[in-house]
Amino acid sequence: MGATVYFEALEKGAVTNFDGIAEFTEIPDGQHQIIISFLGFETFETTIQIPSNTELVFKLKEGGNQLDAVVLQSTRSTRTVRKIPTRIEFIGAEELGEKAIMNPTNISMVLRESTGIQMQQTSLSSGSTNIRIQGLDGRYTQLLRDGFPLYGGFSSGLSILQIPPLDLQQFEIIKGSSSTLYGGGAIAGLVNMVSKTPDFEPALDIMLTQTQALGSTANVFYSKRNEKFGVSLYGSGHYQKAYDPEDDGFSNLPKTTSISFNPKLFYYPSDKTMLWFGLNGTYDDRIGGDITKIESGADGIHQYTEENNSKRLSSQFVYQTQLDSVSSLEFKNSVSFFDRNLTVPDFNFDGKQTNTFTEISYNTASENTDWIVGANLYTSNFDENDNAPLQRDQKDVTFGAFANNIYDISDNWILETGLRADYNTDFGFFPLPRISLLYKNNSGFSSRIGGGLGYKIPDIFTEEAEYINFENVLAIDKSTVDAERSYGVNFDVNYQTRLSDEIGFSINQLFYVTAINDGLLLNSTDNGLFQFENAPDEIFSKGAETNIKFTYKDFRWFLNYALIDTKLNYLPGNPQKPLTAKHNAGSVLMYESEKWRIGYETFYTGKQFLSNGTETTDFVTMGLLVLRNFKLGSVFVNFENFTDRRQSRFSPLVLPPHDNPVFPEIYAPTDGFIFSVGLIIKPFGNEDHD
Repeated sequence: MGATVYFEALEKGAVTNFDGIAEFTEIPDGQHQIIISFLGFETFETTIQIPSNTELVFKLKEGGNQLDAVVLQSTRSTRTVRKIPTRIEFIGAEELGEKAIMNPTNISMVLRESTGIQMQQTSLSSGSTNIRIQGLDGRYTQLLRDGFPLYGGFSSGLSILQIPPLDLQQFEIIKGSSSTLYGGGAIAGLVNMVSKTPDFEPALDIMLTQTQALGSTANVFYSKRNEKFGVSLYGSGHYQKAYDPEDDGFSNLPKTTSISFNPKLFYYPSDKTMLWFGLNGTYDDRIGGDITKIESGADGIHQYTEENNSKRLSSQFVYQTQLDSVSSLEFKNSVSFFDRNLTVPDFNFDGKQTNTFTEISYNTASENTDWIVGANLYTSNFDENDNAPLQRDQKDVTFGAFANNIYDISDNWILETGLRADYNTDFGFFPLPRISLLYKNNSGFSSRIGGGLGYKIPDIFTEEAEYINFENVLAIDKSTVDAERSYGVNFDVNYQTRLSDEIGFSINQLFYVTAINDGLLLNSTDNGLFQFENAPDEIFSKGAETNIKFTYKDFRWFLNYALIDTKLNYLPGNPQKPLTAKHNAGSVLMYESEKWRIGYETFYTGKQFLSNGTETTDFVTMGLLVLRNFKLGSVFVNFENFTDRRQSRFSPLVLPPHDNPVFPEIYAPTDGFIFSVGLIIKPFGNEDHD
């Protein structure tokens, strides 16, 4: 479906339908030269005779660049990477597998090692972590799973920690405003995690991991389908003992018990229709702080602990049908429930949040144009415990409609335009246009430029509020606080070539600008409380990212550099945003053969500023992964941060008094060197190593 068949002399063309058939009328008798092309495959030219005594059947060979065949779900289009004007970073199953070995408990490792992305830990005791894209707070990034906004909000910095990676097929990262297709919250960008789907061949993955820090993890994934039904089953369990590498009496890794499950049922009533239903559940209990208090419950000076007990349950339903050879319809719905209880000495923050998401969309395509139009409804309801001294309940309802068009101006130029109109019942109307332009040629060069508007509905779940455990934080005053609004522009150039028969080379250079108006600030009041207000001036982030890749036989070498210059223009002197390193760089060298996979990583994090203006030290971390494949699975060892760089080597993580400690801001790793060993069992579905 979607291949182009072209009669060159007649200047007549058609696109193949769902069954791969192109139909023509009024073709004169005789010999004709035809050209058949489809992105990701070699163009095929031949001569045919009209009329023909037999059915004309042609098969295309896959092109040399396999990346061209990748279809990204985040674009909501069936186009391949090379024909999409929106810049998307793709992390495939192979790299996800490597990161799952390095950290099988959650996706933080996948994101941390992506250029321009920072994982900002907000609490030593709980380990809660927010994603920062291009220097902007985590609330400006939208986390999606199969296109559903299941995370963020009340779960905040716990979201990253509660998403295991083993049942994920690929990651798609869009940097810059993506609000036109996905609504509010995608100011800095979005991360769409795409789940594995069942195939006719059964697949079973079992991963068992143990660390020297007394962390144990088990992951199990199974999938299988037949003509009408398919199923995927995923379960994960993790236990971590409280870990204190510097023996200061306070945990660097909290005592954690976490269980996740994610079953899905697929139904295929016909070749053109699919529907699936899934559940996603997590139970997570983590307690950190005074080691003596955690292990024995002692009192006296051993009093401080922070405990987060959370439960998540969400449902997803998707119906997809092919209406004809070029048009499709999709309906999706999710209901997500999150219950969290945060307890520190003399304070408790307890509440429940229920979110719903419903969307219907229509796709159609012609030879040169793709259209998608749709509408959705998003609701959010946070209900704090009725016994809380400050009631911070909040309800939001947002209606949205969108249209997006991709148009092939020529073989070299492709234009993408989009418009979304959102209406929030409290904060009003948000028009969100976007535009992107792609230039590409057959010499390995391409360039993209694009920009758009974004917005974020304010809520109390910011990094600043979480840092103080939401204590004495007042509710959002919708009569005085405005929604945050943004604009952004990205420009990048990409070039790939072969330096010799055995050496491949590619480089991508990105430049970006994002500005946020009416940024949400948490300011103190005269009576010791904290209230949210809008910033009087912009948060302005600009910078550049460089990604270079070399390949030689079984070796791959990745180099990256990120310049992140995020200024707080609402403060005197327009200072750099705290806890944001201006310079970051990395090197990853991989060796991969049929039996072995060895990776050596080096990452540099530049100097940062704390909120009080103090400049921190820069540091380098290193990691080594060794994996050996066998017929029925793999064994591996991983040396994460083996030079043991951690913040306590530069400055204290905990300040006295012991019974009421003060926790400085976190700017470097807190857990230090982590050594892990593991076993991956693949009793079937592992033909690559037979």
